[in-house]
Parts: sequence; structure tokens; C-alpha cells
Amino acid sequence: MLQKSEIASVDEYIALFPKDVRKKLTQLRKLLSQCAPEAEERISYQMPAFFLNGVLVWFAAHTNHIGFYPKASAISRFKREISTFKSAKGSVQFPMDEPLPVELIRKMVRFRVVENASKAKRKP
Repeated sequence: MLQKSEIASVDEYIALFPKDVRKKLTQLRKLLSQCAPEAEERISYQMPAFFLNGVLVWFAAHTNHIGFYPKASAISRFKREISTFKSAKGSVQFPMDEPLPVELIRKMVRFRVVENASKAKRKP
């Protein structure tokens, strides 16, 4: 079995987990691809990540939750909407035993796409 330090693709990452976790990770991956179809999937910090004009978001499976890492700006912007979830400066935890908050995730990813595009325009 692969160790997390050897993961080369999002497919390999997802394959490490039990079927129920793989299902949730696959759902999130598909959602992110729909929200940012031009984004590139990569492994970054040993987690799946989506890049478009820089990193948009990371995500990872944990024992009791899916960690979603949309950077501090998105956490701050959507503070009220994520108030029912455990969160920190740059992350939010979606419990494994609850459905993913699809609309909230869409909003956060779209926010990050616009934010990264704006930053890219400002670079010389």
C-alpha cells in the first residue's frame, strides 16, 4: 500500500481510503472540477489540490471529517455560512456522517477563482 509521502496523483490519494470515504472524496473532487473546470489537479502538501492562477483549494480525508482548505480569505468571507462547522484560519471541517454542503463549497471555490484571477491580473 502507498504511504501518503509517496502519493503522486489525486487518484492514488483517494484509493488509500475505505469505500465510504472514497465516495465522499470523489464527490468533492467532481464538484471542484465543475466549479473550476480550467483548474489543474495536483498533490500539494500530500493532499489533493486544485490550481488555477495559484492554489485554489486543498482537501483531505481525516478520521471523522473531510478537511477543506480554501485559504484564510475564503474562511473570512464565508464566516457566517461556515459557523455550524468546526473551522480555523484557513480550514473548515465537514463531518463524515453529514452530506457535503455543496452550495457552500461552490460559493467558496468561485470566490477563490475570482480572487486568484484578480491577483494574476495585477502581476506584471
